[in-house]
Amino acid sequence: MTAAFPQRHTTQAEAAGEAGALQGYHAARSDPKSAGWLDALTWLQETWVAEFVRVTPWVYSSLEIVHLMGLAILVGPALLFDLRLLGAGADVISVSAAARRLLPVARAGLALAALSGAAMFTAGAREIAGTGAAPAKVGLLAVAGLNVALFHLGVYRRVEAWDDDRRPPPAARAAGAVSLVAWTGVVACGRLIAYT
Repeated sequence: MTAAFPQRHTTQAEAAGEAGALQGYHAARSDPKSAGWLDALTWLQETWVAEFVRVTPWVYSSLEIVHLMGLAILVGPALLFDLRLLGAGADVISVSAAARRLLPVARAGLALAALSGAAMFTAGAREIAGTGAAPAKVGLLAVAGLNVALFHLGVYRRVEAWDDDRRPPPAARAAGAVSLVAWTGVVACGRLIAYT
């Protein structure tokens, strides 16, 4: 049976040829800072989950579908909530009502996207981690997560004081703007992983 893991792009190591790939791998292994990461990525890529995703013909494409659906279910409501934090729809819905209606849906999308994304990552951990867009995506995910935590632990605790305001406080607007940029970047970097 042939591997079902789609080859979407040529990695830098592949472009340099097998000798270049081995040379790059051994050079990275000799660097103590990189050796641990390479070992972890190699271990991850050799797990039964990674093998199952790579060799079962329908699994990777099914995970891609679930991942894209999860992203849509996450990002759609998150961006609507961010727009409310920026003042849009203030005459239609309060911030707390928008949070009650939109954020549980976004959390469900996050669960779908995270689980399917992690499974896809295991199938090609070393290749994906070596792409130009992967570190940017991880960094933007960290920014988005930190932004959510700071928002909910900070300005949102006092939401009753500004819930119906047409113009939420600067900290809430900043959280909405950061979230808009971070999630847009996550989606863009996710697509770019296939091409970098």
